[in-house]
Amino acid sequence: MLRPSKKTLFAIEAVLDIAYHSGGEPVRSREITRRQGIPRRYLEQTLQQLVRSGILMGVRGPRGGYRLARERRRISVGEIVRVVRALEVSEEEEEALPSSELGKSVIRPMWADLQEEIMKRLDSITVDDLCTRAFQSGIVSEVAQSMDFTI
Repeated sequence: MLRPSKKTLFAIEAVLDIAYHSGGEPVRSREITRRQGIPRRYLEQTLQQLVRSGILMGVRGPRGGYRLARERRRISVGEIVRVVRALEVSEEEEEALPSSELGKSVIRPMWADLQEEIMKRLDSITVDDLCTRAFQSGIVSEVAQSMDFTI
């Protein structure tokens, strides 16, 4: 059926990881790799593209890494998907699509409509929504684990 690419899933996971585990501090790519099991070769290129598109911000220096460029409630999953799609399209050659009359007149428009519906739904889901789901699922943020409120 309709399946997102690995890069798309990795990008969403990486942005969610940064939002959920950062605690306001930059998150290093190796931390994301460790927590999510995302291959580094996918991650670095994708993170850089997310920086260029204004979803993430790169922070240089010894305590550097990545952080969200805006509030997590202002970043939609649809935005992340579009960034990765643009990256994937630039890497691939256009595949030869079926060019029969039925393909051009019926199947392609139907597929385009489905993709548009999916993107509208993804645009309605924010990174904040995903963080809420993670919390409700019992996933503990590493930042929350390391906080010490001893006085």
